[in-house]
Amino acid sequence: MTLNVANCPKCGRLMMKGPRALCPHCLQEIEDQYNRCLQYLRENKGCTLVELSEATRVPVSQITKFIREGRISIADHPSISYECEVCGTPIREGHLCDACRQRLVRDMNAGKEDEQVRARNALEERTAYLKDRK
Repeated sequence: MTLNVANCPKCGRLMMKGPRALCPHCLQEIEDQYNRCLQYLRENKGCTLVELSEATRVPVSQITKFIREGRISIADHPSISYECEVCGTPIREGHLCDACRQRLVRDMNAGKEDEQVRARNALEERTAYLKDRK
């Protein structure tokens, strides 16, 4: 018989295992943070991410998570931007800035080309080997 309990990864409290990764206390804390952010944004359209964080006492990382999850829309808040996950450039959507996204696509395409060249070379080597055996 196994116990269906675990420690909350955020606060360490004992909790029942379930579909949520956090304990009810931490989930409620996150919801409270979310509501404080929404309320502040309604009253302060021109604030920046740092101002929002300082005023609500919600970490920038948590606010960024709300934005990326689509829970907070920054469409009506032109002063809010957050950092690209790779280079730290301010962005307003997604996880990467345009430059990092383009570099990622270029690197992926280069990897595909390298793979195709290796496959072609391997095929040529097998063909040459079979010709030599005759």
